[in-house]
Amino acid sequence: MSAPPPLVQCTGATRTYGTGQAATVALQPTDCVVLERARIALVGPSGSGKSTLVHLMAGLDEPTAGHVDWPALGDRAALRPGPVAVIFQGPSLLPPLTVEENVALPLVLGGMDDAAAHNAARIALDLLDLSDLAEKLPEEISGGQAQRVAVTRALSGRPRLILADEPTGQLDRESATDVIEVLLAAADHADAALVACTHDPEIAARLDLQWAMSDGRLEAGQAVEATWSP
Repeated sequence: MSAPPPLVQCTGATRTYGTGQAATVALQPTDCVVLERARIALVGPSGSGKSTLVHLMAGLDEPTAGHVDWPALGDRAALRPGPVAVIFQGPSLLPPLTVEENVALPLVLGGMDDAAAHNAARIALDLLDLSDLAEKLPEEISGGQAQRVAVTRALSGRPRLILADEPTGQLDRESATDVIEVLLAAADHADAALVACTHDPEIAARLDLQWAMSDGRLEAGQAVEATWSP
């Protein structure tokens, strides 16, 4: 039996910002794949290229050279809402909407009718023990709770790949631990792969694999399972 295709594959993917003498290479040519149900911590200091790589994997940005493909998911236009969920470091909930409305919104924007979207949102909130926050506004909950809600919003679309860009970077230790627990539970429940950027060794240790980045380069020996053929 042949191995299933990867969820995302980078082949010589490079990202440069600016041109000429002002050009900055944020990501050196990178080869890597993310397989189904992978648990990967992308580690390295600020400015090492972690976010750039995750944004390329998410289809939020395009490489200036090389390719990023999603063999198991389809083309870039098919990634959201649904197959790929992205969780950012900073606040991402819309202030005028309740927690439930925030969780339901991506589903509504993706074409689901309002009643079904809110039902899916309530199920996701219940699964992660956040039902008591459903009617609250973002200003009424803590930063840690807001990140847990952002994870729940990702789960509501039943993603196959969850990409988290420093999801605990602005939280205290207790809140960060709560968020990573919810993130891992969400990935397990959705049977999804998880790639999480972090500079926190305790968070990184919770994931199965660690890919190290430095100066825009995925370091040798870290890009495990970096080749795949259909």
